[in-house]
Amino acid sequence: MKAIQIRESSPERELFIGEVPEPVCTPDGVVVEVHAAGVNRADLLQRAGKYPPPPGASPILGLEVAGVVGAVGERVQAVRPGDRVCALLSGGGYAERCVVPGGHIMKLPDNISFEEGAGLPEAFVTAFLSLFSEGGLRSGERALIHGGSSGVGTAAIQLAKLGGAEVCCTVRNKAKASACLGLGADLAILYCDEDFSKAARQWSPAGIDVILDSVGGEYVSREVPILAQGGRLVLISSAGGATGSFHVPTLMAKRAKIVGSVLRSRSAEEKAELVRAFAERYLGQFADGQLKVVVDSVFSLASAEQAHQRMQSSEHIGKLVLRVSQ
Repeated sequence: MKAIQIRESSPERELFIGEVPEPVCTPDGVVVEVHAAGVNRADLLQRAGKYPPPPGASPILGLEVAGVVGAVGERVQAVRPGDRVCALLSGGGYAERCVVPGGHIMKLPDNISFEEGAGLPEAFVTAFLSLFSEGGLRSGERALIHGGSSGVGTAAIQLAKLGGAEVCCTVRNKAKASACLGLGADLAILYCDEDFSKAARQWSPAGIDVILDSVGGEYVSREVPILAQGGRLVLISSAGGATGSFHVPTLMAKRAKIVGSVLRSRSAEEKAELVRAFAERYLGQFADGQLKVVVDSVFSLASAEQAHQRMQSSEHIGKLVLRVSQ
């Protein structure tokens, strides 16, 4: 079958379509005929050799797909061949077919396209995990979401608002701000024009209950002081730097928490429980239009390089998707 591969001998580690062995279905697995695959910043890190797949995972890029079930293992009962599904992967999405644990599959609502479905699992399950499981966000609380126009950001804004929280987010420009406000954000802070911590403090003088941080680095020193009493800072990426510092007595006085979280390296059982909980609580809201996947651009599989370039530029709003087959 065809799949995107990385030319390891090239300094640019360029992407190309090559032939790879067919995936083998396991007793607990599902073979998905991939129609579309989501593109994530983690793919760029893996391509650069900075984010290797977990042990046993496919070395092929791609953490989420949508398509049609082609075959099921003998112990899988939730789906059957022909079902339209999306799936959370540990790797292997940039290919014509992939094998997914049966517990990592969600049936696609009829009104969701494959391109939209491919942008659903990684972003929305990450946002669900970070805001509610790790951050404990409750109705009436206030959340700050960094990178509000990213895939995870657009998902997090919608989930937080649906959960009854008030939301502010940080964005690069006015176009991104407008998109986030259109999704329900109460405030969009242009971080290039103003200090996000000062703007957030003005918006919420009593502090922020949950901060979803995809930046890390020096941001932490500005986040701890604006946490509310009992506030939670959830770190999901270190795009802005691997090290940061904060005033420990301030954290102690606020009785606040800093939580580190990652989705990809969790056990298959943990992911299955997260997918089950998310689908049970939210999948119906996609069907009735309360939630939506924001798709910025769709590229052909052969244009994966262009998709990565757009991701690297950070000009996109929402998800970038590869169309693998019609």
